[in-house]
Amino acid sequence: MADELELLRRANPVPVDGPHFGEGPLDHNAERHLNRLMRQPTSRCPRLAWGLAATAVVGALVSALLFTGQTTAPAVAAPRPLLVQADSTPVSLKTLAERAQAAAADGSPKLRKGTHVQSWSIGMSDNKPPITLPEERIVRWNADDSHTEIVVATDPRHPGRPVLGEEGKLVEDGHVLSEQTYPPSWSDAPPQSPPPTDVAHLRAYLQEAAYSKTPLNTRELIDAVASLLGTWTLGARESATVARLLAETEGLRPLGQVTDRLGRRGLAYVYDLSATREMLIMDPATGAVLGLETTFTKADPKYGVKAGDVMSYSAWMR
Repeated sequence: MADELELLRRANPVPVDGPHFGEGPLDHNAERHLNRLMRQPTSRCPRLAWGLAATAVVGALVSALLFTGQTTAPAVAAPRPLLVQADSTPVSLKTLAERAQAAAADGSPKLRKGTHVQSWSIGMSDNKPPITLPEERIVRWNADDSHTEIVVATDPRHPGRPVLGEEGKLVEDGHVLSEQTYPPSWSDAPPQSPPPTDVAHLRAYLQEAAYSKTPLNTRELIDAVASLLGTWTLGARESATVARLLAETEGLRPLGQVTDRLGRRGLAYVYDLSATREMLIMDPATGAVLGLETTFTKADPKYGVKAGDVMSYSAWMR
């Protein structure tokens, strides 16, 4: 379980499957909540500990159902792994990088600091079934280099249904889990500094961002790209550079075409570990990283997981 535990420590909560109803603003009232929160102070809600033992989550869920009269269980079923289209032809990362380079010729869209991600992950224990925990996160940077992060509980498969929120409690879909404003930061260290558009410099940038004194291996490089996407919404040229970097990375294999959990068409590239598989989903025209899915490739009855179960998923949006 060494790989699984390490990946669980790193995983971001990710979306369940099913189309997202619009890639721009958050569904339901979340965008309104965001605008209100960014205009006026609110009480801080503690962030949900995504590694929370499933026992505590189940207990909170049962209590909520009993004492609130809620009779409809929240949407907590694990998503199915993304399926590669059977008749699709794999596209090499080299070919995709060439497409991305051509698409970036006019430099549009531009690099933007901040991120918008729909994410989902599981919490596991050795005596209860895994529990899914979904969220949507927006990070916005201001002109004075301060930034605000808002986290919303939402399940795009079941709009309007209760979902698990902070401390395992049932909350309304679109409920704001947390909102935090951070003071101005003028750090020029990666990943706060803009990513370069040269492959060699980007490799060094990601190594510095990962606090590594040695070149990153493939898994570490994938992690570093995910971390970059947690800070920046990449422009066309930056996405093309990431695609060229990944094309030079050993062990990433093309599988074919998939439809991601926001309904977007993408190309899948996988990297196999000893007990898990990481799948990058990339835009077939621009090379932009759309998502990252981690699945178990080996069963572990102790934790109630089967081969093919999704450990985590993140889908990034502009």
